[in-house]
Amino acid sequence: MTLNVHHHYWQGSFIDDEEAVRHLAELPVAVEAALAEGLETETVLAACDALGAALGDPDHPVRARLAAHLPEGEDPAVLAELGALLGRRELTRKLRRELGSATPGRLNRADPRETVYEAWAPVGMVAHIAPGNAATVAPLSIVEGLLAGNVNVLKTSSDDTLLTQHLMAELAALDPSGALAARIVVLRFPSSRQEWLRLMCAPADAVAVWGGEAAVEGVAAHVPAGCRLVEWGHRISFAYLTADAWSDAGTLDALADDVCLYEQEACSSPQVVYLDTEDEDEVFGFAERFAAVLATRPPAATGAPAEESDPAEAAELTTTELMARLEEHLGLTRVFAAPDGSWRVMADTRSPLTASPLHRSVWVKPLPRKRLIATLRPMRRYLQTAGIAGSATDIAELSRTALAAGVTRVTPVGAMLRSYAGEPHDGVYALQRYSRRVAVQADPAGFATTACLDDLVRPVLLPRPAGPLLGKEDVQEPARRLTRADAELYFRSGGSTGAPALSVFSYDDYDTQMHAAARGLVAAGYDPAVDRTANLFYCGSMYGSFISFFSVLERLGGVQLPLSAGPDHRATAQALIDHGADTLFGMPSYLWQLLHAEEDALRAYGGLRKVFYGGEHFTEEQRRTLKDTFGIEVVHSITYGSTDLGPLGYQCTESSGGVHHLHADLHTMEILDLAEDRPVVPGETGRLVFTTHARRGQQLGRYVIGDLGREVPGRCPCGRHAPRFELRGRTGDVMRVATYFLNLRRFLVLAEEQGGHRGELQVRLDSADARERLTVRVERTAATDPERLRDVFLAGYPELRSAVAERLLDLVVEAVDGASLDRSATSGKLLAVVDARR
Repeated sequence: MTLNVHHHYWQGSFIDDEEAVRHLAELPVAVEAALAEGLETETVLAACDALGAALGDPDHPVRARLAAHLPEGEDPAVLAELGALLGRRELTRKLRRELGSATPGRLNRADPRETVYEAWAPVGMVAHIAPGNAATVAPLSIVEGLLAGNVNVLKTSSDDTLLTQHLMAELAALDPSGALAARIVVLRFPSSRQEWLRLMCAPADAVAVWGGEAAVEGVAAHVPAGCRLVEWGHRISFAYLTADAWSDAGTLDALADDVCLYEQEACSSPQVVYLDTEDEDEVFGFAERFAAVLATRPPAATGAPAEESDPAEAAELTTTELMARLEEHLGLTRVFAAPDGSWRVMADTRSPLTASPLHRSVWVKPLPRKRLIATLRPMRRYLQTAGIAGSATDIAELSRTALAAGVTRVTPVGAMLRSYAGEPHDGVYALQRYSRRVAVQADPAGFATTACLDDLVRPVLLPRPAGPLLGKEDVQEPARRLTRADAELYFRSGGSTGAPALSVFSYDDYDTQMHAAARGLVAAGYDPAVDRTANLFYCGSMYGSFISFFSVLERLGGVQLPLSAGPDHRATAQALIDHGADTLFGMPSYLWQLLHAEEDALRAYGGLRKVFYGGEHFTEEQRRTLKDTFGIEVVHSITYGSTDLGPLGYQCTESSGGVHHLHADLHTMEILDLAEDRPVVPGETGRLVFTTHARRGQQLGRYVIGDLGREVPGRCPCGRHAPRFELRGRTGDVMRVATYFLNLRRFLVLAEEQGGHRGELQVRLDSADARERLTVRVERTAATDPERLRDVFLAGYPELRSAVAERLLDLVVEAVDGASLDRSATSGKLLAVVDARR
């Protein structure tokens, strides 16, 4: 009776041969169904990062489960090495380097001034033919396919363990959406089972194969017409030494490191050492000195030469050495070898590249640099790494020559086997080979405010947030301990809602956020092709708004006047007029002061058309003034965000007041009850809680930002799927005064709607001898009537009226110049509530 073993992994389940046959027959349908569902890059990154962390923890049960499937004799440390490669940092760097973005699949404008959208799209299905006895190659190949968004079907050797199958099962289990499982199939069968190989390759859009020419040819027969064949074949590498380098003992030690590490089994191991000479005696002399260095090295990890373990390898080693010794009689070669056969250096006076039998077997040959291209170019299909040693000038010149000869990789001697995240492999980027560059041209009339086409297609679904709620201190303390690699850019908050605090970013995170803010600005009606913008945010003291929106405009390619906010309103207005500015960026309080201080000049100019504001809000009455008095057509929030988290929301042309769309590709949002840590009923006001998924080195999950808001139901008329929310003030705007809770928002609404007030408003709280005093300070205008406003507040706010009637509170309304209102010294932002009580 034959045991039916479940050694295939198919879209989330382990199956046996009989089930695999049925599934292979239906593979095209399964691929189409999986591709019909979207896959967010963040889903891949989050699952890989979690698996990587588990593999790096010696006590984690996932690592223990997978260690049981390692090939016999494989060091369990390979799991930790694999885990490091699966971390968010490494994979994000790989995405940026190879595909230019951490979210390469989104159809963003290639040039923000044009409605042409480009993205990297998956080829569709990738069939991976993995090599045997290479524990990490197969799973990493699938991860590359997933990062590109593909469905992946991988074949392992029938001699392999089930490590790859179980690794992929653990990875898929970390994605509750099931999107990863739907894109992963791992089959184990011998290459002789040609029908399976044919069925596996038939629906493929790309086939990736590892191995020599015979292996590639065997697979190529099953590759359908038009399918991309990605060859990861055997390669040969060499070292090249100038006269200064080969006489240096340190160079010889480094070269021996490259030879002995992995016993030359890696494609990047040197098989030949070339000397920049035509002198045969120098070749023989170097070979003898290098042999002495190899003789000092400890034996291979196996403890035995290759000829004692593998008959075929032993035959090749013996034959190669015997042939070289025979040619010694002709004066062509000289052989230096260990008595036990554990290493050999074969000097050869002929320059053409000769493959080594490996296992610390090295050819040494002359090759003057003038003949380097002619000698190596015939072997260009097989060349990979050149380890070059010499002066800085020599290395620069020889690198160019080696690359021209067909080499794809140049390293220092001693570092030939080292790699870096995102490094091209055999002259190409793997993710580009598994992707297509696609484009959509759209009518500018219908897509002028659409920066990303995907916003109109489907909502972004990111992993659900988990863990405890975090406050500012919970975020600040870990930020202070960030490593140098993650702490590259420091911003200080304006301190308008509390003590100033530092927020730390990597440049990659900052770039991601600035691109997101740029897309949001386009959605709000900014046109980078025609708008001429004055950046009037405050600058200096590590305050970030001015710098951030300088960066946003830079990424948009918009015309910019980086003036910054300043006290000389006349000079600022004159600069706007002289340079034809039609768009203003800045804080509402500063812009309000500027416009009114220079009202005559700016109205006479008549060129202002758009205002984008941040940090505060314009009331509806103020917006009406901007349009009626100054002819401004567009007034929108430039962004909603925080110094800690960056841009959180944006307005579209259909948004007004405090309504924003969530930057759903960066964050998830929760709205929690004011008193309890539970979601509010949809539509009710609660605490806004954000989890950001795009910060390197920092876990910013479930951050209670201090703002209040409510969900806006339904899909926005603009067509975007991103959730909408309406800002409803800050938690600090609720004041406990004279046993009552009073809300700043009520004062603002009453002043505007009942009192007709169009200026700024600030509440100040003081302690008096007998009772507390609440002073509403309003910006003085020609129509301001403090007594009337006091009556409006008392009539429209029952709790306030009761506090005053019970003689617990004195209510005062003052009309003051706008410049005398209290503001943040750093940002210039109006301090909405000033609590001066002792």
